[in-house]
Amino acid sequence: MMKPKPLSPEDLGALEKLIGHSFTDKDRLDRALTHASALPSRGGNYERLEFLGDRVLGLCVAEHLFTTFKEAKEGELSVRLNQLVSAATCAAVADEMELHRFIRTGTDVKKITSKRMLNVRADVVESLIAAIYLDGGLEVARKFILKFWESRVQQPDSGRRDAKTQLQEWSHAKFAATPTYRVDGRSGPDHDPRFTVTVEVPGIAPQQGVERSKRAAEQVAATRMLEREGVWPKLSAEEE
Repeated sequence: MMKPKPLSPEDLGALEKLIGHSFTDKDRLDRALTHASALPSRGGNYERLEFLGDRVLGLCVAEHLFTTFKEAKEGELSVRLNQLVSAATCAAVADEMELHRFIRTGTDVKKITSKRMLNVRADVVESLIAAIYLDGGLEVARKFILKFWESRVQQPDSGRRDAKTQLQEWSHAKFAATPTYRVDGRSGPDHDPRFTVTVEVPGIAPQQGVERSKRAAEQVAATRMLEREGVWPKLSAEEE
């Protein structure tokens, strides 16, 4: 496999305008958009940047929640934070920015805008945040994050209660049963694993969730079951 060409100056300029920051290190910005499948060997992709960007995003969003919802308890803040830094939210930001136009992948990763590639788009957003942070500092990264997350912080669904708790209360009331969770698989590198979890409630079909930790995958599975059974309204139509 040949090493892909860097992004063109035109693409870099368009992306910098979208981000709102002119990069000193153009190579780092290019790396933030490069999937491992685009390279013939390890290194030079966004994986390390993604690790850092996840932490920068969490800090900035947590700080904003702390100052915005002054009366909220720790539990509510945690619910809001988990939703706002989730893969689904990060992918939604990527779609809003149309980042798929700039992401470089190999031939084994296709249809970057599909539901199956949601995690790739989410990862690129986090790696992009890290590149912004390393190039411009925390204030520049915070400005970028608030540009795309501030409106999401104010959305009514950002304060949804814990899905596992809600599902347990509902299943007790409707079926006199407690939901059970089973880890069906683990994939991905050690620093960025993906857990597949199935939740089961007697009397209805099981439901799966996939996320970066076992706990987060359980929450996704519980949320999907609540939405499927009409306990919670669906927040948005899923991508095909």
